[in-house]
Amino acid sequence: MAEAVSETSHENIQNNMAVKLNPFVRAGSVNIPLKYVCLGVLVLQTSVLVLTMRYSRMVHEGPMYISSTAVVMAELFKVIACVFVIFHHCGYRWRAFVNELNNDIMQKPLETFKLAVPSGLYTLQNNVLYIALSNLDAATYQVTYQLKILTTALFSVAMLNRKLNAYKWFALVLLMAGVALVEWPTDGDKSAKKDLTASSKFVGLIAVLSACCSSGFAGVYFEKILKGTKASIWLRNIQLGSFGIIFGLLGVLFNDGKAVQANGFFQGYNYITWMVIFLQAFGGLVVAAVVKYADNILKGFATSLSIILSSVVSYYLLQDFNPSISFFVGVFFVLLATYLYGKPSPEPSQLFLPIKTSDNTSNI
Repeated sequence: MAEAVSETSHENIQNNMAVKLNPFVRAGSVNIPLKYVCLGVLVLQTSVLVLTMRYSRMVHEGPMYISSTAVVMAELFKVIACVFVIFHHCGYRWRAFVNELNNDIMQKPLETFKLAVPSGLYTLQNNVLYIALSNLDAATYQVTYQLKILTTALFSVAMLNRKLNAYKWFALVLLMAGVALVEWPTDGDKSAKKDLTASSKFVGLIAVLSACCSSGFAGVYFEKILKGTKASIWLRNIQLGSFGIIFGLLGVLFNDGKAVQANGFFQGYNYITWMVIFLQAFGGLVVAAVVKYADNILKGFATSLSIILSSVVSYYLLQDFNPSISFFVGVFFVLLATYLYGKPSPEPSQLFLPIKTSDNTSNI
């Protein structure tokens, strides 16, 4: 009897959470699809995060904060936020909250460990990108790393059976080229380029291509898990964030262990650092919502638009960015690609519709 009551309570909680995550958001008299709301929030959040991170690196006193520790703290805050949301959905009832976590996490270890795959790949990707940056010049790195847009699309087609027509493939290639031009290094960056041997360039290319594949696979894999389960995005974020904390602490230990031992885990932290951490945690939740209600390809478009927005704002506020001709060409490519990808293409069956005459007959 107790088990039946527990299952009923669990189902009610899931239903309440599903109702609250309505796929439409009402703005006045217009129903806006939730995926577009999430994409808009992601563009804004990513832009603010980039600007705040730049500012945190420009204005600081004493030692600089260690980025790997900030990543761990962001994952921790993300998990805490999701725990609080689930506790709220359970009506602040401790027993219902424990049952919710027990039923969807502890009783389903296989489902939980599935989230270790994208979390581990994201950690591996960050380390591989460090190798790529150490063995490639900035221009080659920026252009090659944009291949993650195409790898994401390829994994979406292969793993999610998503169908993309020729217009969408062209838009993706155009987006990749546009982002590469937007992030093309300036003359000052090029002058600082160091001499690289053929072997080091080969290592760098292998590293960045590996990062592109891991980024595309991890994103689509996470999307498949989110869309193929009844568990809420809050529970999935707890699982993903928990593994993120574990892998992040390992990164701190191996990469910055000596620095942490010398000056502490929170060295260089100030209120701006905490702003960056909170924005990163919030961004993790927004990305999960975008993946749940939209897809990884649209997330790529949102991220590309945020690069442009943050660059423009940085030019006027931080004055640490001087746009070049390639930047404006890249902006045009990105905007055009966004328009082409979102433009509905006519179905083949709609190209030859019957023409109705006045006598209610149809002629081809």
